[in-house]
Amino acid sequence: MSLCFSCNVSSLNSPKYQSHKAHFYSQFINQIQVNSLSHSLPSFPLNSSLPFKFSVKRINPIRASTATSSEATQSSFRNKNPKDINILVAGSTGYIGKFVVKELVNRGFNVVAVAREKSGIRSKNSKEETLNQLQGANVCFSDVTKVETLEKSLNDFGVSVDVVVSCLASRTGGVKDSWKIDYEATKNSLVAGKKLGAKHFVLLSAICVQKPLLEFQRAKLKFEAELMKATEMDSGFTYSIVRPTAFFKSLGGQVELVKDGKPYVMFGDGNLCACKPISEEDLASFIADCVLGEDKINQILPIGGPGKALTPLEQGEMLFRLLGKEPNFLKVPIGIMDFAIGVLDFLVKIFPSMEDAAEFGKIGRYYAAESMLVLDPETGEYSAERTPSYGEDTLEEFFEKVLREGMAGQELGEQAIF
Repeated sequence: MSLCFSCNVSSLNSPKYQSHKAHFYSQFINQIQVNSLSHSLPSFPLNSSLPFKFSVKRINPIRASTATSSEATQSSFRNKNPKDINILVAGSTGYIGKFVVKELVNRGFNVVAVAREKSGIRSKNSKEETLNQLQGANVCFSDVTKVETLEKSLNDFGVSVDVVVSCLASRTGGVKDSWKIDYEATKNSLVAGKKLGAKHFVLLSAICVQKPLLEFQRAKLKFEAELMKATEMDSGFTYSIVRPTAFFKSLGGQVELVKDGKPYVMFGDGNLCACKPISEEDLASFIADCVLGEDKINQILPIGGPGKALTPLEQGEMLFRLLGKEPNFLKVPIGIMDFAIGVLDFLVKIFPSMEDAAEFGKIGRYYAAESMLVLDPETGEYSAERTPSYGEDTLEEFFEKVLREGMAGQELGEQAIF
């Protein structure tokens, strides 16, 4: 679902919302780029027969713990072997969720992946396609937006849970969608998981919530606060909150355009925002580390990829260097977005149904100006030095791959509505 737009107007860099909003800006950029060539810029209860029908061929047997809750309190799941640890993954078919499921399976955990009957971009994937996509996991088809349905599906599935990993994120970033998914559905996964014995909750959040000006950020923060409250009320329950910076996918929207000879578009002078982008595989690995890592218990964990922080200007220079071309930048005044947002805010007063359109404009403006780095509480400035690095994959390697193979598998998806 989750996701932020590091002033690379083609997309958003947040684990949450990048694709949907990004497509709008990629079209906006494309129009600017084309014009610039000739002008200067002025309820589904689990049907028990279906999963187990599939399970004969597709689903690995679950080695579920039979320990009672009191026994679980005395014997931490962290003392078990991975093969004896059951992990519930919500948001398993989302962009990051798929990588997380694969990483957990590869590490030998028993994964119960919650998925909709129709999953993926615009709900185009059937059950069979979802099972193929989540090979190695035990797939529970349910609806995370309805807590009663989710609880019944999991009860019918017949397993206990040691850890919940939530990769849920709104697909649109709209006001209602943000509260429905980033808060309510994520809370449902917490409630259902705890009822099945979960003692640890790993949350995929976003680094941008540290400066909350948008609705999805407020929804995420409300859940984070309630997750922390849950640990205060239950000393045997812990959490890890992961706040990643930009995804590679969110920075690749202009690669093919520039390859085709169009200029690289950025807001302001290209230094308004910076990020330490992290690959999906590296982020999934870090999230998996949070399952057993005692140094990550009850921690908020901002995380970026390896290397220095990169501004949009530096990202563009890197791309032109890889292409062997002279840099060709188109710098768009940030005021253009401010004007558009002002118009949308005015129209919302007349047409309340345009609420989401106005919110999308604010999201784009936010990621065009704010860095996806740790915000230093002492200075109020973004700090690359305070932003931890993890993994080995670099943005330059990603650009090289996209130049060779295109953006196949990195499509912006449902967010194209923006």
